[in-house]
Amino acid sequence: MVKEEPNILQNFSLGKMLMPVVIGLGITGLLIWRTSDLGALEQVQWTWGTTFWMVMALLSLVVRDWMYMIRIRHLTGRRLTWMRSFVVIMLWEFASALAPGMIGGGFFFAIWFLSREGIDTGTSITVITFTSFLDGIFLAVMAPLVYFLVGYPALFEGTEFTGTFLGKSIFVAFWAVYFIILAYKLFVAYALFVNPVFVKRALVGFFSMPLLRRWRRSAVTTGDQLIVAAKGLKHQGWGYWWPALLTTFASWTARYSIVNCILHAFPHGPNFSDLVIYAKQVVMGIIVLLSPTPGGSGLAEFIFNDFLGMYVAPGLAPAIALLWRLLSYYPYILIGAILLPRWVRRNVVVPLVKHERGLGPEGAAR
Repeated sequence: MVKEEPNILQNFSLGKMLMPVVIGLGITGLLIWRTSDLGALEQVQWTWGTTFWMVMALLSLVVRDWMYMIRIRHLTGRRLTWMRSFVVIMLWEFASALAPGMIGGGFFFAIWFLSREGIDTGTSITVITFTSFLDGIFLAVMAPLVYFLVGYPALFEGTEFTGTFLGKSIFVAFWAVYFIILAYKLFVAYALFVNPVFVKRALVGFFSMPLLRRWRRSAVTTGDQLIVAAKGLKHQGWGYWWPALLTTFASWTARYSIVNCILHAFPHGPNFSDLVIYAKQVVMGIIVLLSPTPGGSGLAEFIFNDFLGMYVAPGLAPAIALLWRLLSYYPYILIGAILLPRWVRRNVVVPLVKHERGLGPEGAAR
C-alpha cells in the first residue's frame, strides 16, 4: 500500500480537481445562458413558505449524509467515530463528484479512504463493496416499482422532447442502463454469495482477450476484492443486513426529496404529485449514469430541464436546476477540497514519513 500512495494521490492533484469542476460549471452556465429567462427570475418572490421548504431541502441533505454515516459505522463495527465517519463520507462523495458515474464513481477511492482511517484492508473492501451493492439494490427495486406505480405517460410524456427521436431514446436509455445495472448487481451477488473464485477466473479470462488485455490487471484486482468481500460477508447475519438496507433506502429517499422541496419552495408552475417527482428522479438518476462527465455534469442539468421543467415557471427551469446542483453536488466538491489536504497530512504524509524513517506506529524505532 505504501508504494501505491503517490499514484493514488495523483488523482487528486489541483489540475485534476479543477478541470472537471470548470467543465461542469461551464456546461451549467451555458445552459442557463441559452435557455433561462431573466424576466422569470425577477418575478420570483421569497416567502416564508420558500424559507420553510429550503430548510427542508437542507435537512434532506443532512439526512442523506447522516444515513450514510450510520451505515458505514454499523458496517465497520463502530470502529469509526462520528467525526471520522463524516470525513470518510465527505471524501467519498468528493471522489464521486470528480469521477463519471459510468466508471463507478469513487468506489476504489472509498476503499483507500477507509483503509487509511485504520480499518484493515479486508474489512474496507467488504464494507465498500457491500455498500455499493446495496445502492444497486435500491435502484434495481425502485426503478420498476415507480415505473409501474406512476406509469409511462407521467414519467416520459409532457416533456419538451415527447414524441421525438430524442424522447424515445431517453426511454430506451433508461431501460438499457437499468438492465445493465441489474445484470451487474446479479453478477456481483453471485460473486459475493455463491462463487467468487469462479467470477474472478471469468473476469481475468474475459480481459485476457487481445483487445481487452490493457484492463486485465484491473480485472485481477476486482476479482481479488470480490473474494475478500465474499469472505467478509460469509458469516454475517440479518443483524448486519437490515440496518444497512434501512439506511440505504432512507439515504436515497432523502437524496431525492431535495428536488421535491425545491419545487415546493417555488410554486409558480402547475400542481404536481410528489410521487411523480420522486419517480422522475429515479429515472434521472439512472440515465445520468451514462454521462462521461464528472458527477453527470451537463447531462444532469439537461435531464432536469426536460423532465421537471414543466413544474416551474417558464424560463425558470435552468435556474432551479442550478439551485438543485448547488445543494446536492457542488458542496461535496467544496467540502472535499477543504478536508483533503488535512486528511492527506494526517493519514498519508505522517505515516509515510514514519515508514521511511523506520519508525513504528507509535513513533518508536523498530
